[in-house]
Amino acid sequence: MGSKTNAVRLVEQAGISCKEQFYEYQEDDLSGMHAAQVLGMPPEQVFKTLVARGPKTGIHVYCIPVCCELDLKKAARVAGDKSMELVAVKELLPLTGYIRGGCSPVGMKKQYPTFLDETCILYEEIAVSAGERGHQMLLNPEDLAKITNATYADITI
Repeated sequence: MGSKTNAVRLVEQAGISCKEQFYEYQEDDLSGMHAAQVLGMPPEQVFKTLVARGPKTGIHVYCIPVCCELDLKKAARVAGDKSMELVAVKELLPLTGYIRGGCSPVGMKKQYPTFLDETCILYEEIAVSAGERGHQMLLNPEDLAKITNATYADITI
């Protein structure tokens, strides 16, 4: 821990201000709720990155508060597809370059269509994975939307 990840480097190269937070994690508890707790942040302000696939439109990225669940019907609707399902954990690394518990919306192998839960705009800064377990970056949601070319959407249950 402690070295700059590709995600953090990309954010900084784009001239975006971000703070890094490191925390201890357990292999058996990679939950975002744990991350929020150890960071001392409200779970509504800590966002997890989920990757899903639609039959017509393919891979999409969804960032939602760790205390929420992705609504697959809403996710499909905003992606312009009839359905959406989360990709299998074993597909994460080949698709994104990231592993479960360290998946960042920034710096994936490919730029996938990305959606940020619209509640992110309620905060000056939100936390998202910096690309490795136990490492978060805090940044302004508008800056995150810019660097990931994301769209705000109502995507949670």
